[in-house]
Amino acid sequence: MKTAYLAHIDERAQDNLPPLVLNAEQAKSVVENLIKGGDGDFYLDLLTHRVPPGVDEAAYVKASFLASVAKGDQTCDAIDQKHATFLLSTMMGGYNIDPLIELLDLDATAETARDALAKTLLIYEAYQAVVEKSANNAFAKQVIDAWANADWFTSKNKLPKKIKLIVFRVEGEINTDDLSPATEAWSRPDIPLHAQSMLGKTMENPLETIEKLKEKGFPLAFVGDVVGTGSSRKSAINSVLWHMGNDIDYIPNKRGGGVVLGGNIAPIFFNTAEDSGALPIECDVTKMSMGDEITIYPYEGKITNSNGETISTFELSPTTMPDEVRAGGRIPLIIGRGLTDKTRQDLGLPVSDLFLRPQDASNSNAGYTLAQKIVGKACGVEGIRPGTYCEPRMTTVGSQDTTGAMTRDELKELACLGFSAELVMQSF
Repeated sequence: MKTAYLAHIDERAQDNLPPLVLNAEQAKSVVENLIKGGDGDFYLDLLTHRVPPGVDEAAYVKASFLASVAKGDQTCDAIDQKHATFLLSTMMGGYNIDPLIELLDLDATAETARDALAKTLLIYEAYQAVVEKSANNAFAKQVIDAWANADWFTSKNKLPKKIKLIVFRVEGEINTDDLSPATEAWSRPDIPLHAQSMLGKTMENPLETIEKLKEKGFPLAFVGDVVGTGSSRKSAINSVLWHMGNDIDYIPNKRGGGVVLGGNIAPIFFNTAEDSGALPIECDVTKMSMGDEITIYPYEGKITNSNGETISTFELSPTTMPDEVRAGGRIPLIIGRGLTDKTRQDLGLPVSDLFLRPQDASNSNAGYTLAQKIVGKACGVEGIRPGTYCEPRMTTVGSQDTTGAMTRDELKELACLGFSAELVMQSF
């Protein structure tokens, strides 16, 4: 296993790529070697950093092994009970949740399990199990209190007051095929590999330019006149963030964060940037050129050049953007905020004032269009005005084959083991 994996690392490194994440068979081999002993640091690093989170098949192997070590059923020289519990906490959700709840009952692991669950969002149906346990378990009660207090949110860094960046400028209209070519669709699940095709047909030596700009010592901002038009492709923002985003702890081969500035940003691309924890801003970019040093002041709504001169102004939209970036994306914010709201409601507490709540569109006496009525029906109201925040009830979800592998990976990461929608169709 070690020899083969080291050869794989070398092979990928030749193309400036990290190794692929471990599959289930490789994860089993890692576990077997950890149990045997020898090269413990090597195999522990693989288990810690190279297994995808959520409900991937390899994650099941990882969670099962760590649970057995944490409970004391399996001994391992490289991992003690407390560290096994901590490693379970890094898996986001899914197969790690039930073991963590059980570990609240063991003296050796209760505190670590409490800290883990307090900042875990992908709880889903296990919420009720923690509530029931909290009646007789002080650590479970502390988890409930942590959810109510939004510890998962307050423990994260706020959106900075100023962000210093280097401009990576692409002229004209940049569509999603420029960022994620359809001809390279086969590689989309392998984000680092697919990202190498970004802008390959649009500009000369884009990847070399990116690496050269990084030598200036600041993160890059992706800047364009019109950004993200064309078909909706999560792979497009994945590629941008692979080159200009930040590593995510314990999640291999994926990055978040990043900044996108555009004179106009296509709505779906804007949304996928939000979901990924990026900061997308629509603003005048005419005074920004390749390699410029700029500073963004998110709360003041201005961008300055290296001389301190204001070269662009903007308004953050939506108003929840600072919370989205802080939470690591719009999806984690929605899930986490919902968890906090539900917990506070069950405890008889008022709605939390920690969050920037979505602002509803202004009232109007005008009627609703058919589309507004359709969305309204899914929300239990007569209609939905443009700009209104809502969470419609979905009964049918469909997605075409070229997105299949990516959709599968996204659902695994969200610890999805079932669907609330009555019909879900995904071709491959």
